[in-house]
Amino acid sequence: MLDTSVTYQTIDNFGASDAWSTQFVGLWPEEKKEKIASLLFSKEVDFEGNPEGIGLSLWRFNLGAGSTNNDNIQDEWRKAESFLQENGGYDWDKQKGQVWFAKKAQEFGVDDFLIFSNSPPVMFTKNQKAYTASGKIANLAEDKFAKYAGFLANSIEGLEKMGLKVDYISPINEPQWDWEDGTQEGTPFWNDQIANLAKSLDSELEKKGIETKIDLAEAAQINYLFEDDNKPGRGSQIYEFFNPDSQNYIGDLSNISQTISGHSYFTTSPESKLINEREALAENLKNYHSLKYWMSEYCILGDNDGEINGNGRDLGIEPALYMAKVIHNDITVAQASAWHWWLAISPYDYKDGLIYIDKNKKGGNFYESKMLWALGNYSRFIRPGSKRIKISVADKSNTLLCSAYLNKNKDEIITVIVNNGAKNELLTLSSANSSMENLKTYTTSSDSNLAFEEVLGSQVEIPKKSIVTIIQNIKS
Repeated sequence: MLDTSVTYQTIDNFGASDAWSTQFVGLWPEEKKEKIASLLFSKEVDFEGNPEGIGLSLWRFNLGAGSTNNDNIQDEWRKAESFLQENGGYDWDKQKGQVWFAKKAQEFGVDDFLIFSNSPPVMFTKNQKAYTASGKIANLAEDKFAKYAGFLANSIEGLEKMGLKVDYISPINEPQWDWEDGTQEGTPFWNDQIANLAKSLDSELEKKGIETKIDLAEAAQINYLFEDDNKPGRGSQIYEFFNPDSQNYIGDLSNISQTISGHSYFTTSPESKLINEREALAENLKNYHSLKYWMSEYCILGDNDGEINGNGRDLGIEPALYMAKVIHNDITVAQASAWHWWLAISPYDYKDGLIYIDKNKKGGNFYESKMLWALGNYSRFIRPGSKRIKISVADKSNTLLCSAYLNKNKDEIITVIVNNGAKNELLTLSSANSSMENLKTYTTSSDSNLAFEEVLGSQVEIPKKSIVTIIQNIKS
């Protein structure tokens, strides 16, 4: 039963990041990179009505720290150039491949553009590297906080001169981790340092007349948003940044986005932890009525208590179902208003990519994963401004995960059903206060990628091991 009179959060966007592969893939032969961009951004359908892409509504641009120059990070696919050069000037021809994808996202009508930084530029760090020599201290030199804020503001201006309007900037990434292993760019930060950086950046943006919103704090696990856990001085970030009683309060800065961002890593298994952590987050957020939660990064890491292992590339339906379960609970339990995957394009033997590629800088093959299309069951149809509504399902087997949304124009209901079970389920759709028509489904399964079907009547069969999006028009 659908009930449009009971509403929850408004959805802002669904996204993915360009780290790190687009620096190379953006320079690949035109036909291949155009097809990859279409898979990620397109909202078009083919002649049979099947979507050609997953229609992401946010694109995350990795603002590099310059680790490609004289850095000890061994894997060049986990390094990044920087616009800022050693002489203090800017080279806007850097990060060309990433800029190509960002412009493609804009051409396809992606709603929001966010730039994020894993590390300050190497010339501002204490060890002149993009990772820390000691996780006990932040790697940004004490006298370089204002310079780092200036670099971030200058980067926004430079991108906007290229025609790329920057809606959000995220200057900190997973500050709870120590980032000592040198496998990628990164640095820890403490809450007081984050607050000081946010103030400096807010001042720079105001001075330059830039309206870009500052997104904080990309917590490494969602529990660090509401508790210190094992990271004193780096946790309890909702209170630290958005409670006026905190010494680190920054909620009144003019360019601060009224969102708090966290990552779903290491909190998704077992089932009890998946639910309990998100219930605790939602309960904490009740004290901050104007504050929204964004789940800003996730891929399948670790062994997940034996449920699924992050190691090993798998293009099939099982990781897609696990992903869909996480999306469902982040949205319906934690009340996330945005959900972002980690690597849009991955060269790795890991469950971290929507699209996989050969690790070849000049060209190669690419491979669609079911995770791509499972995310599309949400991102392609639940557009920015849609509002989650109440749905009640009589599911005796308890295998269906169901969520429903009223689109921005209030003329369409989108329902997403995840069937993890081993058999098909028959679902009858009805509404408590709306008359429905023109029912359509889009199914992702082991042999379907958002496969389109028109349905007569109000009964829908949800195939086993599938994710199904149901679209219904509201009769006027």
